[in-house]
Amino acid sequence: MLVGIANMMAVGGGALVSKNIGAKNIEKAVNIFRQVCKFLLLLSIIISIVCVLFTDGIVKVLGATNTLHNLSVDYLRYYALFCIPNLVGIVLNSFVRNDNRPKLAMISTIAGAITNVILDYVFIFKFGLGIKGAAIATGLGQIVTVAMLLPHFLKQKGYLSFGRVNLELETINNLLKIGFPSFLSQISFSFIVLIHNVVLVKVMGEIGVASYSIINYIGTNIYMVLFGLTLGAQPLISYNFGKKDIDKVLGFYKINSIASIITTGFFVLVCYLFGRGLISIFTNDPKVLEIAYFGVRLTSLSYFFVGLNIGTIVYYQAIEMPKLSTIICLFRSVIFLPLSLIVLSKVFGANGIWAGTLLSECLTFVAINIISNINTSTNKSIEHVYEVA
Repeated sequence: MLVGIANMMAVGGGALVSKNIGAKNIEKAVNIFRQVCKFLLLLSIIISIVCVLFTDGIVKVLGATNTLHNLSVDYLRYYALFCIPNLVGIVLNSFVRNDNRPKLAMISTIAGAITNVILDYVFIFKFGLGIKGAAIATGLGQIVTVAMLLPHFLKQKGYLSFGRVNLELETINNLLKIGFPSFLSQISFSFIVLIHNVVLVKVMGEIGVASYSIINYIGTNIYMVLFGLTLGAQPLISYNFGKKDIDKVLGFYKINSIASIITTGFFVLVCYLFGRGLISIFTNDPKVLEIAYFGVRLTSLSYFFVGLNIGTIVYYQAIEMPKLSTIICLFRSVIFLPLSLIVLSKVFGANGIWAGTLLSECLTFVAINIISNINTSTNKSIEHVYEVA
């Protein structure tokens, strides 16, 4: 949920800032950036205090079992201590990309990730801190990321810089509206995992859940690459939306779609050719290996549509049409996936579960095209957005 909040602020704020930079409203872009930073800082402090003071209650509400309760409390409490760098790191990374410094965004992310991995080893295995060490390592990794990003704004190496500002209700409202689909996408991930686990337990038992955990890990890495491509396209789309250059707006959307298809094709080949070897890293159980190998090959095909679907979701956010993004998110995660899993598992058994993801993404893709056609026919195309902006 915390990552969802950060993504909401990052995408919503990034879209507004890039649009105004493209429109040459630099002063307004800087003002929005400063408001986002101030609002995020206040929100991070509140979240951190609440999570530290009420950790036990929050963990119980989230449904942690007796076995995991103490571990969950330890992780959340220490993670919450680093709430500010954890959230600020994600958001500043987005603004650096929107301020035309994508290399810095990439390098700072890699540096933070490497720091996290190294400190995980030190704190968990050398100091014996267990789950507490993992939370501390995550926080310190994000501090490294933030430390690398701050000079860009402090030394005014781009358009954006820090400074005093008053929060404006209209700006915060627009920020949250545009960014909300990103928040919804993030929290729906937990819902997707829950739905899979419920169906898998009924149809296959624990071996199905074990297989899915491996499939989901591989799939999550594919998803993050595709999501990264989309986040890279967002500043370009928003910037040209601000310039009112429709051809470039649509052009970058198409480029992102083509890039996601090519990238997915590469990962599908990897899953088909080397999937068994990848899965064997996580298990030596022959039954789990065979089930997961079949599942990862089938679910990998769904990412052809996943890349296109999330690309369209962020595209509508980038051109300030968040309602369409929200509708697509709801169809994708709340309606199509549960229906696909339930129906196909009853018809085809275990194999239907793996096909459920593919079917739900296909249905989402069809829904996107229907929604886009309706949107165009009702005079809510991108030209109309300019008229009401």
